[in-house]
Amino acid sequence: MKTAFLFSGQGAQYSGMGNELYQQEKIVKETFEEASDLLGFSMEDLCFTENDQLNETKYTQPAILTVSTAFLRVLTANGHQADITAGLSLGEYTALVASGALTFGDAVQLVHKRGQFMSEAAPTGSGKMVAVMNTSAEVIEDCCNQASVLGIVSPANYNTPQQIVIGGEAPAVEKAVELLQAAGTKRLIPLNVSGPFHTALLEPASRRLHEVLQTIAFDQMQIPVISNTTAKIMPQAEIIDLLTKQVMSPVRFSDSIETLKELGVSRIVEIGPGKTLSGFIKKIDRSLATSRVEDSKTLAETISFLS
Repeated sequence: MKTAFLFSGQGAQYSGMGNELYQQEKIVKETFEEASDLLGFSMEDLCFTENDQLNETKYTQPAILTVSTAFLRVLTANGHQADITAGLSLGEYTALVASGALTFGDAVQLVHKRGQFMSEAAPTGSGKMVAVMNTSAEVIEDCCNQASVLGIVSPANYNTPQQIVIGGEAPAVEKAVELLQAAGTKRLIPLNVSGPFHTALLEPASRRLHEVLQTIAFDQMQIPVISNTTAKIMPQAEIIDLLTKQVMSPVRFSDSIETLKELGVSRIVEIGPGKTLSGFIKKIDRSLATSRVEDSKTLAETISFLS
Protein backbone atom coordinates (compact mmCIF):
# COMPACT_ATOMS: atom_id res chain seq x y z
CA MET A 1 0.00 0.00 0.00
CA LYS A 2 1.64 3.21 -1.17
CA THR A 3 1.27 6.53 0.65
CA ALA A 4 1.61 10.04 -0.78
CA PHE A 5 2.19 13.21 1.23
CA LEU A 6 0.59 16.31 -0.33
CA PHE A 7 1.43 19.86 0.73
CA SER A 8 -0.80 22.93 1.00
CA GLY A 9 -0.63 25.84 -1.42
CA GLN A 10 -1.11 29.58 -1.07
CA GLY A 11 -4.59 30.55 0.10
CA ALA A 12 -4.65 27.99 2.93
CA GLN A 13 -3.07 30.42 5.42
CA TYR A 14 -4.87 31.66 8.54
CA SER A 15 -3.83 33.43 11.72
CA GLY A 16 -2.82 30.91 14.39
CA MET A 17 -1.83 28.16 11.95
CA GLY A 18 0.63 25.78 13.58
CA ASN A 19 0.35 27.31 17.04
CA GLU A 20 -0.97 24.25 18.88
CA LEU A 21 1.77 21.90 17.63
CA TYR A 22 4.34 24.70 18.13
CA GLN A 23 3.46 24.64 21.85
CA GLN A 24 3.61 20.83 22.02
CA GLU A 25 6.37 19.69 19.67
CA LYS A 26 10.00 20.79 20.05
CA ILE A 27 10.75 20.12 16.35
CA VAL A 28 7.95 22.49 15.27
CA LYS A 29 9.37 25.27 17.46
CA GLU A 30 12.87 24.64 16.08
CA THR A 31 11.56 24.84 12.49
CA PHE A 32 9.93 28.20 13.18
CA GLU A 33 13.13 29.48 14.82
CA GLU A 34 15.20 28.34 11.83
CA ALA A 35 12.90 30.25 9.47
CA SER A 36 13.01 33.39 11.64
CA ASP A 37 16.81 33.33 11.77
CA LEU A 38 17.14 32.93 7.98
CA LEU A 39 14.50 35.49 6.98
CA GLY A 40 15.19 38.16 9.58
CA PHE A 41 11.63 38.44 10.90
CA SER A 42 9.61 36.51 13.48
CA MET A 43 7.80 33.57 11.90
CA GLU A 44 5.94 33.09 15.19
CA ASP A 45 4.55 36.65 15.07
CA LEU A 46 3.66 36.28 11.39
CA CYS A 47 1.70 33.05 11.89
CA PHE A 48 0.26 33.46 15.40
CA THR A 49 -0.76 37.13 15.73
CA GLU A 50 -3.40 39.09 13.83
CA ASN A 51 -1.58 41.01 11.10
CA ASP A 52 -1.95 42.08 7.46
CA GLN A 53 1.38 40.62 6.34
CA LEU A 54 0.25 36.99 6.45
CA ASN A 55 -1.84 37.59 3.31
CA GLU A 56 1.00 39.34 1.44
CA THR A 57 2.43 36.82 -1.03
CA LYS A 58 6.09 37.30 -0.05
CA TYR A 59 5.19 36.47 3.57
CA THR A 60 2.41 33.94 2.89
CA GLN A 61 4.68 31.60 0.98
CA PRO A 62 7.46 31.15 3.58
CA ALA A 63 4.82 30.97 6.34
CA ILE A 64 2.94 28.07 4.73
CA LEU A 65 6.19 26.31 3.81
CA THR A 66 7.43 26.63 7.42
CA VAL A 67 4.20 25.29 8.93
CA SER A 68 4.02 22.42 6.41
CA THR A 69 7.69 21.45 6.90
CA ALA A 70 7.29 21.57 10.68
CA PHE A 71 4.33 19.16 10.50
CA LEU A 72 6.26 16.92 8.08
CA ARG A 73 9.15 16.76 10.54
CA VAL A 74 6.78 15.65 13.33
CA LEU A 75 5.46 12.82 11.13
CA THR A 76 9.01 11.82 10.14
CA ALA A 77 10.10 11.85 13.80
CA ASN A 78 7.22 9.43 14.46
CA GLY A 79 8.66 7.07 11.84
CA HIS A 80 6.34 7.85 8.92
CA GLN A 81 7.62 8.40 5.38
CA ALA A 82 5.89 8.88 2.05
CA ASP A 83 6.48 6.71 -1.00
CA ILE A 84 5.82 9.69 -3.25
CA THR A 85 5.02 13.36 -2.74
CA ALA A 86 3.43 16.40 -4.39
CA GLY A 87 2.08 19.83 -3.55
CA LEU A 88 -0.32 22.45 -4.85
CA SER A 89 1.71 25.25 -6.47
CA LEU A 90 3.76 26.60 -3.53
CA GLY A 91 3.33 23.18 -1.91
CA GLU A 92 5.62 21.71 -4.57
CA TYR A 93 8.54 23.35 -2.74
CA THR A 94 7.62 21.56 0.51
CA ALA A 95 7.34 18.35 -1.54
CA LEU A 96 10.92 18.92 -2.74
CA VAL A 97 12.00 19.38 0.90
CA ALA A 98 10.24 16.08 1.74
CA SER A 99 12.02 14.40 -1.17
CA GLY A 100 15.44 15.48 0.08
CA ALA A 101 16.16 17.55 -3.05
CA LEU A 102 15.95 20.89 -1.27
CA THR A 103 17.01 21.85 2.26
CA PHE A 104 14.41 23.65 4.35
CA GLY A 105 16.79 26.61 4.70
CA ASP A 106 17.15 27.01 0.93
CA ALA A 107 13.43 26.45 0.37
CA VAL A 108 12.18 29.04 2.86
CA GLN A 109 14.48 31.74 1.46
CA LEU A 110 13.62 30.73 -2.10
CA VAL A 111 9.84 30.99 -1.65
CA HIS A 112 10.22 34.34 0.14
CA LYS A 113 11.87 35.63 -3.06
CA ARG A 114 9.37 33.76 -5.26
CA GLY A 115 6.49 35.47 -3.44
CA GLN A 116 8.13 38.87 -3.88
CA PHE A 117 8.71 38.26 -7.62
CA MET A 118 5.10 37.10 -8.06
CA SER A 119 3.57 40.09 -6.28
CA GLU A 120 5.76 42.51 -8.24
CA ALA A 121 4.89 40.84 -11.58
CA ALA A 122 1.16 40.83 -10.81
CA PRO A 123 0.37 43.46 -8.15
CA THR A 124 -2.89 43.15 -6.20
CA GLY A 125 -5.76 44.21 -8.43
CA SER A 126 -3.80 43.72 -11.68
CA GLY A 127 -5.96 40.84 -12.85
CA LYS A 128 -8.74 38.45 -11.96
CA MET A 129 -9.26 34.78 -11.24
CA VAL A 130 -12.59 32.96 -11.51
CA ALA A 131 -13.46 29.37 -10.58
CA VAL A 132 -15.49 27.75 -13.36
CA MET A 133 -17.71 24.94 -12.09
CA ASN A 134 -19.07 21.86 -13.87
CA THR A 135 -17.77 22.76 -17.34
CA SER A 136 -15.50 20.64 -19.53
CA ALA A 137 -11.85 21.64 -19.91
CA GLU A 138 -12.32 21.83 -23.71
CA VAL A 139 -15.14 24.40 -23.42
CA ILE A 140 -13.16 26.47 -20.89
CA GLU A 141 -10.00 26.42 -23.02
CA ASP A 142 -11.98 27.40 -26.13
CA CYS A 143 -13.67 30.35 -24.37
CA CYS A 144 -10.29 31.53 -23.03
CA ASN A 145 -8.79 31.32 -26.53
CA GLN A 146 -11.61 33.41 -27.97
CA ALA A 147 -11.38 35.98 -25.15
CA SER A 148 -7.59 36.29 -25.45
CA VAL A 149 -8.01 38.92 -28.22
CA LEU A 150 -8.66 41.28 -25.27
CA GLY A 151 -5.56 40.23 -23.31
CA ILE A 152 -4.13 37.36 -21.33
CA VAL A 153 -6.62 34.76 -20.06
CA SER A 154 -6.09 31.02 -19.59
CA PRO A 155 -6.80 28.13 -17.24
CA ALA A 156 -4.59 28.51 -14.15
CA ASN A 157 -5.63 25.57 -11.96
CA TYR A 158 -7.15 22.26 -13.04
CA ASN A 159 -8.24 21.48 -9.46
CA THR A 160 -10.88 18.79 -10.03
CA PRO A 161 -12.88 17.66 -13.07
CA GLN A 162 -15.68 19.91 -11.76
CA GLN A 163 -13.55 22.97 -10.90
CA ILE A 164 -11.10 24.76 -13.18
CA VAL A 165 -9.82 28.23 -12.31
CA ILE A 166 -9.14 30.75 -15.07
CA GLY A 167 -7.02 33.86 -14.65
CA GLY A 168 -5.48 36.79 -16.46
CA GLU A 169 -6.10 40.44 -17.30
CA ALA A 170 -9.51 41.65 -16.12
CA PRO A 171 -11.08 42.56 -19.52
CA ALA A 172 -10.09 39.21 -21.04
CA VAL A 173 -11.28 37.24 -17.99
CA GLU A 174 -14.61 39.11 -18.06
CA LYS A 175 -15.01 38.28 -21.76
CA ALA A 176 -14.24 34.60 -21.09
CA VAL A 177 -16.89 34.61 -18.33
CA GLU A 178 -19.46 36.02 -20.80
CA LEU A 179 -18.58 33.34 -23.35
CA LEU A 180 -18.78 30.59 -20.72
CA GLN A 181 -22.21 31.79 -19.60
CA ALA A 182 -23.34 31.78 -23.23
CA ALA A 183 -21.99 28.22 -23.52
CA GLY A 184 -24.17 27.14 -20.60
CA THR A 185 -21.92 27.45 -17.52
CA LYS A 186 -24.13 28.13 -14.50
CA ARG A 187 -21.62 28.64 -11.67
CA LEU A 188 -18.70 31.04 -11.89
CA ILE A 189 -17.07 32.13 -8.63
CA PRO A 190 -14.75 35.19 -8.59
CA LEU A 191 -11.79 34.44 -6.30
CA ASN A 192 -10.33 36.81 -3.75
CA VAL A 193 -6.67 36.30 -4.65
CA SER A 194 -3.70 38.63 -4.64
CA GLY A 195 -2.90 38.11 -8.33
CA PRO A 196 -3.61 36.03 -11.45
CA PHE A 197 -0.91 33.45 -10.71
CA HIS A 198 -0.08 30.57 -13.08
CA THR A 199 -0.77 32.69 -16.15
CA ALA A 200 1.51 34.39 -18.70
CA LEU A 201 1.28 37.60 -16.61
CA LEU A 202 3.83 35.95 -14.31
CA GLU A 203 6.52 35.70 -16.99
CA PRO A 204 8.69 38.46 -15.37
CA ALA A 205 8.54 36.54 -12.06
CA SER A 206 9.44 33.33 -13.89
CA ARG A 207 12.58 34.93 -15.37
CA ARG A 208 13.74 36.33 -12.02
CA LEU A 209 13.01 33.06 -10.25
CA HIS A 210 15.07 31.18 -12.85
CA GLU A 211 18.15 33.28 -11.98
CA VAL A 212 17.77 32.49 -8.27
CA LEU A 213 17.13 28.78 -8.92
CA GLN A 214 20.48 28.59 -10.75
CA THR A 215 22.22 29.39 -7.45
CA ILE A 216 20.57 26.53 -5.50
CA ALA A 217 22.27 23.16 -5.04
CA PHE A 218 19.56 20.52 -5.48
CA ASP A 219 20.38 17.13 -3.96
CA GLN A 220 19.29 13.82 -5.42
CA MET A 221 15.60 13.15 -4.72
CA GLN A 222 15.09 10.24 -2.33
CA ILE A 223 11.32 10.17 -2.93
CA PRO A 224 9.67 10.96 -6.29
CA VAL A 225 7.87 14.30 -6.66
CA ILE A 226 4.93 14.80 -9.02
CA SER A 227 5.31 18.05 -11.00
CA ASN A 228 2.37 20.49 -11.04
CA THR A 229 3.26 21.46 -14.59
CA THR A 230 3.38 18.01 -16.20
CA ALA A 231 1.44 15.91 -13.64
CA LYS A 232 4.24 13.35 -14.05
CA ILE A 233 7.25 12.37 -11.92
CA MET A 234 9.71 15.28 -11.94
CA PRO A 235 13.07 14.24 -13.47
CA GLN A 236 16.05 15.32 -11.35
CA ALA A 237 17.64 17.09 -14.35
CA GLU A 238 14.50 19.18 -14.94
CA ILE A 239 13.84 20.55 -11.42
CA ILE A 240 15.00 24.09 -12.27
CA ASP A 241 13.18 24.23 -15.61
CA LEU A 242 9.94 22.88 -14.15
CA LEU A 243 9.99 25.26 -11.16
CA THR A 244 10.69 28.14 -13.57
CA LYS A 245 7.71 27.19 -15.73
CA GLN A 246 5.44 26.34 -12.81
CA VAL A 247 4.93 29.95 -11.71
CA MET A 248 3.34 30.90 -15.06
CA SER A 249 1.87 27.52 -16.12
CA PRO A 250 -1.41 25.91 -15.08
CA VAL A 251 -1.39 23.66 -12.02
CA ARG A 252 -2.58 20.19 -13.05
CA PHE A 253 -3.70 18.95 -9.65
CA SER A 254 -6.50 16.69 -10.87
CA ASP A 255 -4.16 14.93 -13.34
CA SER A 256 -1.52 14.64 -10.60
CA ILE A 257 -3.93 12.65 -8.44
CA GLU A 258 -4.66 10.36 -11.39
CA THR A 259 -0.88 9.83 -11.76
CA LEU A 260 -0.58 8.95 -8.06
CA LYS A 261 -3.31 6.34 -8.53
CA GLU A 262 -1.53 4.89 -11.57
CA LEU A 263 1.63 4.59 -9.44
CA GLY A 264 -0.28 2.52 -6.86
CA VAL A 265 -1.02 5.17 -4.23
CA SER A 266 -4.12 4.41 -2.16
CA ARG A 267 -3.49 6.61 0.93
CA ILE A 268 -2.93 10.36 0.86
CA VAL A 269 -1.97 12.65 3.76
CA GLU A 270 -2.48 16.39 3.35
CA ILE A 271 0.16 18.25 5.36
CA GLY A 272 -0.18 21.95 6.17
CA PRO A 273 -2.90 24.46 7.03
CA GLY A 274 -6.48 23.83 5.94
CA LYS A 275 -8.16 20.93 4.16
CA THR A 276 -8.44 22.25 0.60
CA LEU A 277 -6.54 19.33 -0.96
CA SER A 278 -8.54 16.70 0.94
CA GLY A 279 -11.69 18.35 -0.42
CA PHE A 280 -10.34 18.25 -3.98
CA ILE A 281 -9.36 14.57 -3.64
CA LYS A 282 -12.88 13.60 -2.52
CA LYS A 283 -14.21 15.22 -5.71
CA ILE A 284 -11.59 13.49 -7.91
CA ASP A 285 -11.86 9.96 -6.46
CA ARG A 286 -13.68 9.10 -3.22
CA SER A 287 -12.02 5.66 -3.11
CA LEU A 288 -8.70 7.25 -2.07
CA ALA A 289 -8.19 7.13 1.71
CA THR A 290 -7.23 10.58 3.05
CA SER A 291 -5.98 12.02 6.29
CA ARG A 292 -4.34 15.32 7.19
CA VAL A 293 -2.02 17.01 9.69
CA GLU A 294 -2.93 20.48 10.94
CA ASP A 295 -3.14 20.25 14.75
CA SER A 296 -2.73 17.70 17.57
CA LYS A 297 -6.08 16.00 16.84
CA THR A 298 -5.40 15.48 13.12
CA LEU A 299 -1.78 14.49 13.88
CA ALA A 300 -2.97 11.72 16.22
CA GLU A 301 -5.56 10.60 13.63
CA THR A 302 -2.90 10.50 10.90
CA ILE A 303 -0.41 8.54 12.99
CA SER A 304 -3.20 6.00 13.58
CA PHE A 305 -4.15 6.12 9.85
CA LEU A 306 -0.54 5.33 8.83
CA SER A 307 0.08 2.65 11.46
